[in-house]
Formats: sequence, structure tokens, C-alpha cells
Amino acid sequence: MIKKYRKKPIIIYASQWSGDFDPFINDFSDYALYVSRRIKLKDKKLIIETLEGVMTADISDWIIIGVNGELYPCKDDIFKKTYDKVEEEK
Repeated sequence: MIKKYRKKPIIIYASQWSGDFDPFINDFSDYALYVSRRIKLKDKKLIIETLEGVMTADISDWIIIGVNGELYPCKDDIFKKTYDKVEEEK
């Protein structure tokens, strides 16, 4: 039987790929070395080593660091339906 489920409210880190590699990698600050070892640039696409294998990301896709430190791309329309921005506490 199919039942309804709600995604748990977890906080992830993400940055939207604009096509400019160095500032994009620097967006991840504390994760920059980790991310730079798993993401390569080829023809304006990001080639990402994920837990499921190699995936690509186009400009405007979001790159997410998941709850277990894994990387994966997400299309902009799906990202906007799934995530809300968390305001930093002051």
C-alpha cells in the first residue's frame, strides 16, 4: 500500500553553478578542497563524482553537499520546489 511521507527538515549546503569555476569552488569555503577533488570542469559542464557514479551539471544547476557529505547536482526547478533558504542566525 502506498503511504504519504514528508521529507525531513534537514539543512544542506548548496551553490548554484554560474559557469565560473574558481568562484564556484570558493563558495564552498570549508569544503573547497573536498569539492575541488570531486568536481571537474569540461565544456562549461561540471563533472561530479557522486555516490551513484559520475554525473554532470549544467549552468544554473545546484550542487548540493548532502547530510553524509556526498555531492550531487540538482536541477534549478526541482531545487526551488524542494528547498527553502535558511536565514543565518545573528
